[in-house]
Amino acid sequence: MDRKQAARIFHLLFNEYPNAAEPEVSTGRGSPYEVLILTILSAQTTDLAVDKVRSTLFNHYPTPDALGRAKIKDVEKIIHSLGFYHVKAKNIIATAEELASRFKGKVPQTMEDLLSLPGVGRKTANIVLYNAFARNEGIAVDTHVRRLSSRIGFSDSTTQERVEKRLMALFPKKWWGCVTDLLISHGRACCTARNPQCSHCSISPYCSYYNETVQGQANE
Repeated sequence: MDRKQAARIFHLLFNEYPNAAEPEVSTGRGSPYEVLILTILSAQTTDLAVDKVRSTLFNHYPTPDALGRAKIKDVEKIIHSLGFYHVKAKNIIATAEELASRFKGKVPQTMEDLLSLPGVGRKTANIVLYNAFARNEGIAVDTHVRRLSSRIGFSDSTTQERVEKRLMALFPKKWWGCVTDLLISHGRACCTARNPQCSHCSISPYCSYYNETVQGQANE
């Protein structure tokens, strides 16, 4: 797929999901500290589940210094419903300690510094940079983005790193954050993991999966 066709798909999805950048729940909003901690917690669970523990967590630990001094058992009780709570509690406490000791209580604004924090990979760092600081340093690749990138034909790879690099090459930098939001919205509403709704899809004329699989079977 070339950049011209990728741009057509972007604009079609943008028209279909004009509010994609406004999440239904508030995990992507708030102070940079809140966005960072909630994004770490969102791994392997839903934003809605994370949003349910938000108030309790930050009422108890409103600053990195407070969370960094927390007892792991106390944090585990708050985030127990999220799954993998022991590892997540350990990571957010360690990250808060790093913020307090190395960054004067502030969330760093560079990819390199964010990746040095416990529990932070490129996906988390990209989300934090975009949502907390309006910075496009890369494209966050979650399960929806990876699945749709393969189906649509943006990338023939399934690895997070290669998918991200391919998407960054296809789309202008100013669109990077929005690409993630649009693909997630489309993945939830139409291009689901099972039984994608190809007959109702606005981008099906440009989609590799539709043209090669759905149309191919119809023509047999």
